[in-house]
Amino acid sequence: MIKLNEKQEIILMHIRDGKSQREIARITGKDRKTIRKYIKEYEENRRILIEHGGADDKEIINAIVDKPKYDVSGRKKKKLTDEIIERIEYYLNENEKRMSGGLHKQIRKKIDIYESLVEEGFDIGYTTVCQAIGKMLEEGKEAFIRGEYKLGEVCEFDWGIVKLWIDGTLTTLRMAAFCTANGNYRYGYLFENEKTESFMEAHARFFSHIGGNHRTIVYDNARTAVKKFVGKYEKEPTEALLKLSIYYGYQYRFCNNYSGNEKGHVERTVEYLRRKAFSKRLEFSSVDEANAYLKETCELLNNKPQPSMENKTAAQMLEEEKEYLMPSLPPFDCAVVKNYRVNKYSTVNIDSCFYSVPDNLVDKLVLAKVYTDKIILFHEGVKIAQHNKLLGFGKWSLDINHYLNTLRKKPGALPNSVALQQAHSKIKNLYEEYYIKKEREFIELILFMREYNISINQVETAISKILSISPMDVSTEKIKILCTKQNIISIHRKDEIYQNSKNMLELYGSFLNTNKDNFNNREVIQ
Repeated sequence: MIKLNEKQEIILMHIRDGKSQREIARITGKDRKTIRKYIKEYEENRRILIEHGGADDKEIINAIVDKPKYDVSGRKKKKLTDEIIERIEYYLNENEKRMSGGLHKQIRKKIDIYESLVEEGFDIGYTTVCQAIGKMLEEGKEAFIRGEYKLGEVCEFDWGIVKLWIDGTLTTLRMAAFCTANGNYRYGYLFENEKTESFMEAHARFFSHIGGNHRTIVYDNARTAVKKFVGKYEKEPTEALLKLSIYYGYQYRFCNNYSGNEKGHVERTVEYLRRKAFSKRLEFSSVDEANAYLKETCELLNNKPQPSMENKTAAQMLEEEKEYLMPSLPPFDCAVVKNYRVNKYSTVNIDSCFYSVPDNLVDKLVLAKVYTDKIILFHEGVKIAQHNKLLGFGKWSLDINHYLNTLRKKPGALPNSVALQQAHSKIKNLYEEYYIKKEREFIELILFMREYNISINQVETAISKILSISPMDVSTEKIKILCTKQNIISIHRKDEIYQNSKNMLELYGSFLNTNKDNFNNREVIQ
């Protein structure tokens, strides 16, 4: 069984380099049948995607980027390993980025780097870390070398930190930044974290924005791109990066540590966009508003003439590149998929926050698709819940409908339940005005609304009618009768009984010398 990166190599050699299956087998040493299998699957799924135009293609996308099963090989243990050296260099690089962003007081000191390494599970001493850091900081910086790039060939990606006041709270956000090597077209998008789902969504948004993608994307050593370091200069990509590479058909390249000159376009883009967009304005009502402002700033910058490009704008340069880009595909399904076990509160713990599922699933496994803004939960292939994603730690998102079976048995738990506190304001008002100390009746009403698809507005209409007759006698049974009657009256039947009844009315109308049209709009409830 081949590995995911080997699958990626086979596919790219075929679609980019035009190599035959026989030649790929000779280069990789893999069986020709295996190579034929993955190329055939890839071409078929890609054809379906392009023909269908992206409607409901999540399963096809997953089929393209699914990894083959493979065994993880062991690795040798020693103190100052190449992996530890790369992690130290990563933290030093983070310090440099923060200092360039004006966050001089928020860099990691040697002791902080050591503690971070220990938290990651590395067996290393503080003195060894200090010696390694001292040696790295003594090394001189390299010179920048200007490069020439083919149209549609190279684009660079990086993360940057942005601090803004969001709804009155100072918030640290992460900006995903892209910059084309030929033309300096810049794109940025703000996320609330730097997790895998944000990494994937950033790429999907950018590729949709430009209508295709470049053949090579250059990355630094961020953990969303690099899974682990297997040598001084070799890195193993994350599963997310491999899936993006396979789906969009691009090659990736990592720059060396402390080698910003290897992706100088995007290094400057992070600082440039942060300064141009957020040096004058720091306060926004929401992250969405900040992103809209960042988008406007990018459009202004991309339409500014560049003296180094014969006064062409970056937008004009991108238009010239578009015919050389890889074909545009439907946006990648940017969810992190994982199984979770339901706890005794009928919730799953995702990123230190809790999300409810129906209470009959306690102690069972559910599958979660985690996006940057929402979480969708499934059990045995059926969607069972959807929540907006929470920020922070220890927060709860509970749907009262998920707990009705339990509340039916334990109605006394309703008044102080978080599920009731988080329910729709009209539901809470309904309980507080008419059902205090009548919890069992209230639960029956909610069950009735769910079973017959009754809206809260229909319930309010029914209560208004009851109050007009008997202000002190609101009950679930009366609400049920009125709501059921509303539903029946609203049914417009077109069956044989309806037509026969209508014909009879028309016949009576002719006997009474009444205009036939007066009966056309009447409904008979049989």
